[in-house]
Amino acid sequence: MAIRIFITGGTFDKEYNEITGQLYFNDTHMHDLLDLGRCKVPVEIRTLMMIDSLEMTDEDRELIVHQCNNCEEDQLVITHGTDTMAETAVKLAQQVKNKTVVLTGAMIPIKFGSSDGLFNLGSALAFAQTLPPGVYVAMNGRYFTADNVRKNKQTGMFEEVK
Repeated sequence: MAIRIFITGGTFDKEYNEITGQLYFNDTHMHDLLDLGRCKVPVEIRTLMMIDSLEMTDEDRELIVHQCNNCEEDQLVITHGTDTMAETAVKLAQQVKNKTVVLTGAMIPIKFGSSDGLFNLGSALAFAQTLPPGVYVAMNGRYFTADNVRKNKQTGMFEEVK
């Protein structure tokens, strides 16, 4: 069975407006990334939203939970903004059972060329195939359980809470 990839936005899919200097969303870069990474894993992709995670609401998180619970796939990857990724992971862990859910993102937009996003996506796809059911965050080649992760705002890295 394929891995379901849900797109929610975040830095992963942001683009840069050279005139205004602002970051914005146009469309997901997921198909290009999978091609670039020569991914041979069957995937099903669905865009749920294209927002910065700081703007994500409880209703947005409920939509993600609903989609996870109602898709036929048992292995899921969710692209998500890094600022509230841990918060979404906790909510998913409380409400999604018997599926392996891996949230990932990027600190630098894919369009910048020096992004960590491709590496994080590859790691998330591998973790989704190998970890037992549960909810995880995959960043920088590491995975963390939903109940034991935070983004360190000083270092820009994810780390264990305990």
